Amino acid sequence: MSVQAISHYEFPAADRRENFPSPLLYIGWEDHLLFCSPVTLPLPAEMPFGDLIHQVLPGVYGQHPDFSRIDWNTVEWKRSGQEWHPDLALSLQENGLGHKSVIRFRTPGLNGIEGSCS
Repeated sequence: MSVQAISHYEFPAADRRENFPSPLLYIGWEDHLLFCSPVTLPLPAEMPFGDLIHQVLPGVYGQHPDFSRIDWNTVEWKRSGQEWHPDLALSLQENGLGHKSVIRFRTPGLNGIEGSCS
């Protein structure tokens, strides 16, 4: 069976920025598979990164027993798979995050419920 690749699209992509109220940000928490995949949130580009941590993430991940034990000073961040050190005072955009950016965070010493990665 042959396969034919589509190399030229004749229509605008449905997931382009102007179709959403704010840029989409994908956020995943490493070693916590209770959340089976990253969450996708529409967040204002001008939101300070610190607000993401202290105002948004508790509503997303706060029910997990590890969340209240996170030491945000030791969290390891990745942006698009690369080590990254966000500045909490700068906006999401100033931290290099745009529409459909992917970030992941790892919380050393916190590996899910009883160390199960869940």
